[in-house]
Amino acid sequence: MERAYQLAESGSCRTVGDVKQALKLEGYERIQDALYGSTITSALRKLCQENWVSPPETAEP
Repeated sequence: MERAYQLAESGSCRTVGDVKQALKLEGYERIQDALYGSTITSALRKLCQENWVSPPETAEP
């Protein structure tokens, strides 16, 4: 669960779904069980919204 908060604060995850996907890619198991509950989901959602950094737009040739 600590890693989920780190990801949410990092600015790389826009949504809680992004956090869960990142955890899955890092090899964490039973993510749904660990991040279940409205309090945790709400806290992660707020952190994602506060810290989200949009990737720079790439110029197309």
